[in-house]
Amino acid sequence: MTTSPLTHAPHDSGVPESARDFSVAERVVIVTGAAQGIGRELARQFAAAGAFAVVADLDLGKAETVVKEIHAAGGIGLAVQVDVADEPSVTAMVDSVVERWGRIDVLINNASVFATIEKGPFDEIPLAQWEQVLKVNVTGTYLCVRAVAAHMRRAGFGRIVNVSSDAVTRGTVNYLHYVTSKSAVIGMTNSLARELGGDGITVNCVRPGSVATEVERTVNPTVEVRQRAASLQCIPRGMVPTDLVGVMFFLAAPASAFITGQTIACDGGYTHSS
Repeated sequence: MTTSPLTHAPHDSGVPESARDFSVAERVVIVTGAAQGIGRELARQFAAAGAFAVVADLDLGKAETVVKEIHAAGGIGLAVQVDVADEPSVTAMVDSVVERWGRIDVLINNASVFATIEKGPFDEIPLAQWEQVLKVNVTGTYLCVRAVAAHMRRAGFGRIVNVSSDAVTRGTVNYLHYVTSKSAVIGMTNSLARELGGDGITVNCVRPGSVATEVERTVNPTVEVRQRAASLQCIPRGMVPTDLVGVMFFLAAPASAFITGQTIACDGGYTHSS
């Protein structure tokens, strides 16, 4: 009697090597919005772990500075200018990466409009700002996934990680455009996971808490606000970009092959799921 490839026979004891492979070494990893903040640290850490880090950002000068940091630390990186909300720009980014390395293994959709957002009641948000936030945060994510999908399908391997926000679960007031965009990213993750699962491509989402970075925001939280937020976490300290590295590495590695369509909170236990 033959065993279906979709099941394992009861006597199977062999464990595929990929099940123990948590390495990201020599993986081609695109991180969008990587010239500063969370994206900068992720690109630096992936490169430090042996990945080929693509620092993709609208600000090419800052992206090149990050690549210099990567090279100085002994890593390999490539700076690429991209406007994630512009289809030709996204296509050019992907083409340049494939020309350099011949493939794309991991896409981290980190680019978003956030730091420049001004808080305000939902009925006072200028339509132009609403449309800009959704175009970058939602359409930009979609365009990047669409551009890499064909290359990942041909390889039979791909890891896509979208970045949402804990603002979704908190329903943060006066940020309706941002909260709406990051809610859409979670829904997009769920649907894409179903469409791409048969191709060896996983699609997951990470929902960070409030991360302190070097980036100045239009509305910077006060020290008191940050301390109050940290006190509500299970791990009562402020969150920094390196707190996201572990979950990103895991979702990018071969060992996470059976995890897809999930949104994982990385917020020090500020929120809980069951």
